Amino acid sequence: MAQGIIRLQAKICAWATAVGKKESEGPLGSCFDLKDPTDQFGQKTWEAAESEMQRRTLALAIQRRELKAEEIDFLFAGDLLNQCVASAYGLLEYPIPYCGIYGACSTSAEGLLLAGIAVSGGMANWASVVTSSHNSAAERQYRTPLEYGAQRSPTAQWTVTGAGAFLVGKEREEGVSISRGMVGIPRDSGVKDTANMGGAMAIAAADTLKRFFDASGASPADYDRIISGDLGYEGGSILCDLMKSEGIDIQEQYSDCGQLIFDRERQDVHSGGSGCGCAAVTLGGYLLPRLWDGIEKKILFLPTGALMSPDSIKQGRTIPAVAHLVELESRTPRENE
Repeated sequence: MAQGIIRLQAKICAWATAVGKKESEGPLGSCFDLKDPTDQFGQKTWEAAESEMQRRTLALAIQRRELKAEEIDFLFAGDLLNQCVASAYGLLEYPIPYCGIYGACSTSAEGLLLAGIAVSGGMANWASVVTSSHNSAAERQYRTPLEYGAQRSPTAQWTVTGAGAFLVGKEREEGVSISRGMVGIPRDSGVKDTANMGGAMAIAAADTLKRFFDASGASPADYDRIISGDLGYEGGSILCDLMKSEGIDIQEQYSDCGQLIFDRERQDVHSGGSGCGCAAVTLGGYLLPRLWDGIEKKILFLPTGALMSPDSIKQGRTIPAVAHLVELESRTPRENE
């Protein structure tokens, strides 16, 4: 480790995604593995549906790599619900040592970093990462029940109904390389508005990204894509402005999972997508296949998380945020290089 950069020797060798109706109708709809037009996945409650998405995606990822659950040394999982119950219940049947993690919408990157550390450090041959969110469950917990019909502000984002599961193995395995990472530092811009999560989280993304460029000597031009997790249109614009004020122009390489997953005009999602599932399903459904096929060679994956709770919101506290960074590289060089 040098100046906060973690050098890793691990690969993402298998993955799977599950989404709900709105996500399946978006621009990336054809990329996802499991889809349910009812958002219920055969369950009676939204919370149970979220757990079921986690259970099914991990089962599919394990099946694709032709492993047994008993061969996996660690399971890193988290979600947005209180005490991460979607993960606890959804993964209960798996005989895998379980570490519940909470990074809000940055959980996918946090899990990949922890899995990469475990594998690179010789503590595991295989580690799994699972995360999810459900629009109806998240709205009920953090905002208002859907039946209330609250008006949404222009900066509001749509919590993705989705789950992603990833299997991380050693460098010798076939897969997409996790080459470097950086753990985020919590930052607080003073935003209190839960309908402006992008504005609250942009400062954390800018902090991690600048620290990474300063420590690594890399520049935006070294990457095919620099993608945040769910800053949406509002937060994405702020991030680009913050980086430009530091003399770093990321505009050409920048994109955001929350901008990609929905059609802003056709689907009326205001400032884009959000939730743990947003970055996870975009990574598993869209980004990893492009890296696997060599369409893109190297990307920076930078999900952000708002570290709030229902009680902190009611108490009028500000919304701190964190952004974890993972550098991902294609398993094979491009044919023309």
